[in-house]
Amino acid sequence: MKAVEDARGRIGVEEACRALGLPRATWHRARAPGVNEPRAARAVSPRALGVEERALVLEQLNGPRFADLAVPQVHATMLDEGTYLCSPCTMYRILEAAGEVRERRAQLSLPNYARPELLASAPNQVWSWDITKLKGPAKWTCYQLYVILDVYSRYVVGWMVAERESGKLATRLIEQTIGKQRVDRGQLTIHADRGSSMTSKDVAFLLADLGVTKTHSRPHVSNDNPYSEAHFKTLKYRPEFPERFGSIEDARAFCRAFFDWYNRQHRHSGIAMMTPHDVHHGRADEIVANRDAVLALAHRRHPERFVQGSPAHTRRPGPAWINPPANTPPLAAAAH
Repeated sequence: MKAVEDARGRIGVEEACRALGLPRATWHRARAPGVNEPRAARAVSPRALGVEERALVLEQLNGPRFADLAVPQVHATMLDEGTYLCSPCTMYRILEAAGEVRERRAQLSLPNYARPELLASAPNQVWSWDITKLKGPAKWTCYQLYVILDVYSRYVVGWMVAERESGKLATRLIEQTIGKQRVDRGQLTIHADRGSSMTSKDVAFLLADLGVTKTHSRPHVSNDNPYSEAHFKTLKYRPEFPERFGSIEDARAFCRAFFDWYNRQHRHSGIAMMTPHDVHHGRADEIVANRDAVLALAHRRHPERFVQGSPAHTRRPGPAWINPPANTPPLAAAAH
């Protein structure tokens, strides 16, 4: 401000402010009478509560009777009892002055669920399982489809259609599937969401007895179980998937045909356009070698058609992650 005052006689206020990057309004406002004078203390309103009255309000709000109630509830309760201390707005101002304006009611403290990070680099290392509903013949009727999916190969290792969701039914399916796949103790991790069947004691005791590790998705986090969710989308977006099934036998017949197609014919983009059956049963190297041989032969016959030279080697199925760590290389995480 002093520099503008010194220069305004020579070049004018406008030029001086422009040279210093200072708005003219700021300079004029600073020169207004009384701007730099200390403000007088604000007069206390005669309607304001006294010190003792404010202390009484704070004592009531923080007392054991009202400590977990919102201010409007406290105010209404005291009015019903014939007591008026002040308005709810004044109560809020007193609390704010005391640094106590926050959620005053008792709140449920949820546990901090760990983010599951699972890696499958071969079949029968990580399975994902879930249950989805299939609409029955009438409104409000449905059947429960249980599906166990191998995360690495995307192979459906076990499935079942039942009339109800049950931890005991899930236990039976898991036990039979583990036996059919000849899984050893300590080899397998089974991942699921937090549905009632998934977190049931029957399933937990079975997995502990068989030496299988279990993990669960975090609450309200849909992408913690992406493989099962994507598989159910493939099922329900098939052109022949019906709006409703006429009976449980119809649902089982449809699923039997679908899973045979999915495992043996569906070429999955997540496993280098191979079928889950081939990857699960160890035919990936054979298929890659055959594809590379076909490409090499085509290149020898017509090299002029391959403008970028010899074709690159065919992509192989890679490791499959559920929530790869932040430092995971891009190619490894892309297999997800």
